[in-house]
Amino acid sequence: MTDRWAQAEARFRQREAERRYRRDDRAWERSRRASAMPVADEPDRYDEPEEGWDPLEDDDTAVIPRYVDDDEGEYDDDFDDEPEPEPRPRSRRRAGARTAPARGGRAAARKAAREQEGGRRRLIWVAAAVLLVLVVGAGVYKLVNRYTPAEDFAGPAGAPVVVQVRSGDTASEVASTMAEAGIVASSAAFYEAAVQNEGMNALQPGYYAIPVHSPAADAVAALVTPSSRVGNVVVSEGRQLHDQHDVNTGARKEGIYTKIAAASCVGAEPERRCVTYEQLEQAGATTDLASLGVPEWAVESVRTVPDRARQLEGLIAAGSWDFDPSGSALDILRQLVTESADNYEATGLLESGRVNGLSPYETLIGASLVEREALPQDMSKVARVIVNRLEIDQPLQFDSTVNYALDKTEVATTDADRNQTTAWNTYAMPGLPATPISSPSIAALEAMEEPEPGIWLYFVTVDKEGTTLFTESYTEHLQNIELAMESGILDSGR
Repeated sequence: MTDRWAQAEARFRQREAERRYRRDDRAWERSRRASAMPVADEPDRYDEPEEGWDPLEDDDTAVIPRYVDDDEGEYDDDFDDEPEPEPRPRSRRRAGARTAPARGGRAAARKAAREQEGGRRRLIWVAAAVLLVLVVGAGVYKLVNRYTPAEDFAGPAGAPVVVQVRSGDTASEVASTMAEAGIVASSAAFYEAAVQNEGMNALQPGYYAIPVHSPAADAVAALVTPSSRVGNVVVSEGRQLHDQHDVNTGARKEGIYTKIAAASCVGAEPERRCVTYEQLEQAGATTDLASLGVPEWAVESVRTVPDRARQLEGLIAAGSWDFDPSGSALDILRQLVTESADNYEATGLLESGRVNGLSPYETLIGASLVEREALPQDMSKVARVIVNRLEIDQPLQFDSTVNYALDKTEVATTDADRNQTTAWNTYAMPGLPATPISSPSIAALEAMEEPEPGIWLYFVTVDKEGTTLFTESYTEHLQNIELAMESGILDSGR
């Protein structure tokens, strides 16, 4: 701020103060006394101000001046270039000079101003009193509730019900879920117990079976117990819908339906409730594909599958899934198929045809073959072999497609197995199988969406470490098969 501006501002303050707040009470008193004194020659004791007296010091209406922008140029730097207005000479009132009308008008104005100011003060006091009552009331309410125990069940607990903990839920939101389900008597009781249990920090999203009418501490303890989690199923890469058995050991490899059935169980015996394998298989074979959540890009192909029990193969993706076990078999399958389709589409499946020349459903079928035939490091090359053979209408001849329709399987297949004509056996026909033969991993799907460039037509794994050789020459391929046989990897258990 420059000195010039400071001076102009000072003058503005002075003028505003004189214009708005100047009031000489002593002059007023002198006028009043003069009007009451008939003797004109009596000296006027109030003609001259007392030494050191400031008229604003005794004025009970004095306030701090404030800036007011009158748009009259007071802030212009040219202020100090203008001449100061001459001070107006103060007139001296003589005794007996009555100004009753003016005095009455000023008195009325002052009285009205005092009444207006008093009204404003009364409003301020009323508002302050109301605010004080509200604040004090809120404080008392909180104080009372703080020392009032939250409503809680005393037990014993009842049958379990299924509740969902969603990703990102806070302790307060979980508490509300528990109260709404009737598990605890109040969300406050659950919250108070939850914040004291360190296990809540490791709570995972999913579905949980918790007994109703549980004391809050027991409900929290049950929630953080791993055995309370229900409806969680892990589908490994390459898993099929139905069970299969190993030719050599006889061990059962559980299918997806078996795993879903086990994850659906809620409660303890004899009230234990589960969705069965048979119920899932029956629901999965329904012709109402919309009720199963089959995506539009797969509907046409799924509708023509020759075996309805296998029509959902590959449409439940590999991964860890949470489903509501209190639903029906159809509800469970619809949830899993719908969420799996979302996962598939997120990889760019719907646009992959521009690269591999296949439809989204054909790409999914090819990815299932890649999953069963290749190790991760070779997936993109195997995908290229598939695309290359399809382009020249050469049969794929994958043992994995032969095994798919068999109850007992192994890496090697027999001549009898390969001679069986099925909708999946790629030795018996050119082209892709009727459905995927497993649930592919996202890595296998991405490999099939964008195969590695190459001219390979053949590949074979030649040892138990997974070494795979690729070639475009059938002669070289036969030589590679000899290496595989020498390593024992192609030995049959039959």
